[in-house]
Amino acid sequence: MCAGTSSLFLLLCLVILQNLGLIAFPIPYLFIIPILLFIIIYFLCVFLIDKFIYRRIKLIYKIIHHNKVSLSKDKVTMPRFHTDLMDTVEISVTKWVENQQATIERLRSLEEYRRNFLGDVSHELKTPIFNIQGYLYTLIDGAKDNPELIDKYLDRAAKNTDRLQKVVEDLESISKLELGNLVLNEYKFDIQKLTETVFEEQELLAAEHNIKLSFKDGASAGYQVVADKHYIHIVLGNLISNSIKYGIDNGFTKVAFYDMDDYILIEVADNGIGIDKHDLVHIFDRFYRVDKSRSRKVGGSGLGLSIVKHIIEAHNQTVSVRSTINKGSTFSFTLKKFKK
Repeated sequence: MCAGTSSLFLLLCLVILQNLGLIAFPIPYLFIIPILLFIIIYFLCVFLIDKFIYRRIKLIYKIIHHNKVSLSKDKVTMPRFHTDLMDTVEISVTKWVENQQATIERLRSLEEYRRNFLGDVSHELKTPIFNIQGYLYTLIDGAKDNPELIDKYLDRAAKNTDRLQKVVEDLESISKLELGNLVLNEYKFDIQKLTETVFEEQELLAAEHNIKLSFKDGASAGYQVVADKHYIHIVLGNLISNSIKYGIDNGFTKVAFYDMDDYILIEVADNGIGIDKHDLVHIFDRFYRVDKSRSRKVGGSGLGLSIVKHIIEAHNQTVSVRSTINKGSTFSFTLKKFKK
């Protein structure tokens, strides 16, 4: 617009100066007409750009900016000059495209997560249901007349029912944890006494697998911790039962406590089959199993360690594992220490 205004101003000055007699030479009309045409065309172009392009760019800018600030309810302030507007629109559009791409990637990730989750759930539910169905059909087809087979198949059906119930319960727990709906009720309690309670609960399972449960020598002192006792009970139960199920005959599971000033380190160690390095990075993933055949046999849901990880992280603490094949595994996590 500056070029058109300057040209018009120059032409007017020349005409005025000529009329005042301040310019001796005449200004030819052939010179004036092109300038006038240039000025008319220039202003026409500016008008058309403003009407059909600039206003639409402003509309696009407002829409994009509104989407960005609608949550904060900020006032949309339009840039005053065309150049500022174009620069601002370019930046806004670039950011908008980047945000949309990030949203698309997040949606793709969620869709993949959903497909994997449904596939895992379907597989976990299908196996015990298929087994129960097979045992019942076998009884219906004639085995019901054999008392030994009746007891055998009903016992297997009952075990698969228990496994099915465990999968459903763990699915409910993991859903709450992953949605962030876990409400913690933190208070102080004795971590050693809670572990003793878990030992008592796991006594039959340990006897079945010939595993000795105990505290590690020199690291068995009781400590007061601040946490949600109910959920830490679940953590200890999952870790200790997992240690028993994957232990060796005449093996052991030992729990130890270490004072870390502001925190208490809890370790659950065994001399079981161990975990390969390749599996360690996935050990806390949903439905991940190191030994699939053994997992089916012991009736795990594949969600226990994932639940452990979510509960500990909900306490703003960490859980880790170190393991050696055929030597055993040690799971460790921290809890806040109670200080008087």
